[in-house]
Amino acid sequence: MARRTIPKAKENTMEKNANICVWFEIPATDLKRAKGFYEAVFPGAMSMVSCDVSGDVIVFDAPEGAVKGAIVKAVPGSNPGAATIVYINGGDDLAVPLSRVEMAGGKVLVGKTALPAPWGFMAQFQDSEGNTVGLHSLA
Repeated sequence: MARRTIPKAKENTMEKNANICVWFEIPATDLKRAKGFYEAVFPGAMSMVSCDVSGDVIVFDAPEGAVKGAIVKAVPGSNPGAATIVYINGGDDLAVPLSRVEMAGGKVLVGKTALPAPWGFMAQFQDSEGNTVGLHSLA
């Protein structure tokens, strides 16, 4: 089998940004249920916004310069539980949002786990829509 090489770009057309990820979407078949789940896990961290392209979306409130994302209505025929895993800032201690996951109707899949230094900690849970979502913290 021939080995493929990727040509080097002549010019960097991507805007310089500290964040590789600039937006994420978590699909949901039931926006009301998903909003209730995420509000229970991350109290006060989201807003319902009407979007011309996709209707109502639930946006995670984030400070200026932070990666932003939303919970969106799943496209008919898609499988929300088979989506790419995104990692959400879990704050100072992942134990806090993880303690709310099951009460909100989700399931903790991977508890707080240390990553090699200096990368902090990670965890994963399954949300009310069947999506696997990650959490990350430095402590």
